[in-house]
Amino acid sequence: MSFYNEIQKYNWEEVRKQIYSKTEADVKRALEKEKIDLHDFQALISPAATACLEAMAQKSKQLTQKRFGKCIQMYIPLYISNSCTNTCVYCGFNHKNKFDRKILTSKEIKQEAEEIKKLGFEHILLVSGEDQKNCGCDYIGEMMDSIKDQFSLISLEAQPLSTDEYEKLTHKGLNTVYIYQETYNETNYKKYHPAGKKSNYQYRLETPDRLGEAGVHKIGLGCLLGLEDWRVDTFFTALHLQYLEKKYWKSKYSISFPRLRPHAGGFQPNYETTQKDLAQLITAYRILNHHIEISLSTRESEKFRDNMLQLGATSYSAGSKTNPGGYTNAKESLEQFSVNDDRSPSEIAKMIQTNGYEVVWKDWDNFMQQ
Repeated sequence: MSFYNEIQKYNWEEVRKQIYSKTEADVKRALEKEKIDLHDFQALISPAATACLEAMAQKSKQLTQKRFGKCIQMYIPLYISNSCTNTCVYCGFNHKNKFDRKILTSKEIKQEAEEIKKLGFEHILLVSGEDQKNCGCDYIGEMMDSIKDQFSLISLEAQPLSTDEYEKLTHKGLNTVYIYQETYNETNYKKYHPAGKKSNYQYRLETPDRLGEAGVHKIGLGCLLGLEDWRVDTFFTALHLQYLEKKYWKSKYSISFPRLRPHAGGFQPNYETTQKDLAQLITAYRILNHHIEISLSTRESEKFRDNMLQLGATSYSAGSKTNPGGYTNAKESLEQFSVNDDRSPSEIAKMIQTNGYEVVWKDWDNFMQQ
């Protein structure tokens, strides 16, 4: 049994109708509850909730500070490769895009790490295109070995691996794995992922199950906003989250809300997700799950990230480069997507502190899981 078996119980169109049938009265009833269920969550992400956004924001703020205090965790992505065998129509790393591919060597990742350390980071996220042959488990393990002494926490965002491979990397010190389904719409999934291993909807969907079986400390979920109706996709993300928390209760969980950004190839979103929509979504998730870590990346604008600081987000990236070698030679390789908030880590830290929050550079040590 996996989440694939669970999601087969639901029909995309029926869920969509349920969400769009919610009323303002349903929203207000949800806001009065101490603990809501998925039916209440549907109300909070429905069009009817737009009249209650201020009340949602205030409740989200209260719940976030109660659980996390006034602290914001800082992290930074380190792209180790843009080599990819998939043909995702929305991604700059698409195998069909013609450009020189870059796979960092052990020496090059150490140089990148040195530049990142100068910025103050202790938490690092290794990101790679999906190329099992050239950037598989052994390569990822080698890259981790090259830098693990410099960082207190290493996370990963790469192609899905087997349970055994995740166990192997966990023993090397891997703490967190982020894996995004992109869209839970199985009917349209193939349209966005026409070729490559990622075109296998079920295999990708079952990746968090393998992470849970491997005992990974923290699992990150999300869907790519802009492919399908964000209200429906994010309902299924919430369903996925609740399934995982119940089955793999020893793991912690994080959620992200990546919106489509400009990239090589120029794919345009099918469904617009505005900043107002994203604010509604973040506050709804906080009201549904008081303990989930919510990440907000540099895909979003300065103003939006500043405004969301107090309303639900707990983790911010800063100074991000989305191309391999970007911290030592920014123009050397193609980026996955363009960054929106290009402020330096020190500028982001100052903004956080000015708003009365504490900047957390380190809250975990690798030795804790050895």
